[in-house]
Amino acid sequence: MTFWARNLGIKSSGLAAATLAASLMTAASGHAQSADTLALRLDWAPHGMHAPIFLAVEKGWFKRANLNVTIEDGNGSVITAQLVGAGQFDIGHASLSSVAIALSKGMPVISVAGFIRKSDMGVLVPADSGWKTVKDLEGKKVAYTAGSLEGPFINPFFGASKSKVDLINVDAANKIGTYMTGTADAVISTVPYVLPLVASKRPATGIFFADFGLDLPGFGLFASHPKLREKGPAIKRFTSIVAGAWPYVFDGHQDEAVQAIVKNRPLLPLDPKVLRAQIDLYKPFFHTEATKDKPIGIQDAKDWASTIKAMETAEVIKTGSKPTDYFTNDYIDTAYFAQISK
Repeated sequence: MTFWARNLGIKSSGLAAATLAASLMTAASGHAQSADTLALRLDWAPHGMHAPIFLAVEKGWFKRANLNVTIEDGNGSVITAQLVGAGQFDIGHASLSSVAIALSKGMPVISVAGFIRKSDMGVLVPADSGWKTVKDLEGKKVAYTAGSLEGPFINPFFGASKSKVDLINVDAANKIGTYMTGTADAVISTVPYVLPLVASKRPATGIFFADFGLDLPGFGLFASHPKLREKGPAIKRFTSIVAGAWPYVFDGHQDEAVQAIVKNRPLLPLDPKVLRAQIDLYKPFFHTEATKDKPIGIQDAKDWASTIKAMETAEVIKTGSKPTDYFTNDYIDTAYFAQISK
């Protein structure tokens, strides 16, 4: 069975696809001049995790669903969470851990699709260093960004070793360069994202936060409650298309997705090999034990309960919240998964 087939998540895919196709044709013919507009804010400049979004643009999947989507590059998940929470964008693509923290600070945001459901955050160390634990980092220079996702988790991750680690706080845009030039011995970031970027100059491997009790969800889609009330049906179509595009990408269309990213950002110095490597390296992070039999994008309360516990222990969020405060699966219609393959 292909990766695509395993992720349809519906028993009567033919009927569902036919029903969906009919509804989309009706929408296209009846509202061709009034497509629903959605403003999307990304977490950063285009990278491998944006593959299904740009592919949907190129394949016309958004247009077919009567959506007019504008895509703005970001400069960090934390800022994207704040902007979407403030209503400046209809939907965001960012680390859902940053979204959870934004929610705890009063932002009316909620995750509508979780893609990286196994934590991808960690410390990148030289591949030949042999460093595998926090204790191995004692006496080493470790670059991080206080205002980024990792900032609130520095204390719980390093624990008693923190005073023995030389932590270098650098701007997010300069963090990777600090590692590649050797100014820092290691760097904290999303491991699958960074590995291909440093591979040619300073190959690395990762020490993951999750291995030390910090189960933090990675990239996904989220929106504010006011926007869901205002544009719920349109956001549901968008979320369903992006979630449904991932199985298509993984079923042998990785290079097609890479070309879609490059084509949509012709002025950026994007390396197709890096983009492809990011897609491949992220694949193992799409499922946890709780979600291994569920379609991509669907989230599970058990995973969020673990995240809440980790964040409460780290005193990043207040006690008393519950998983459903942070996520909903109501904005993924798996019927779109079958339609995308057409």
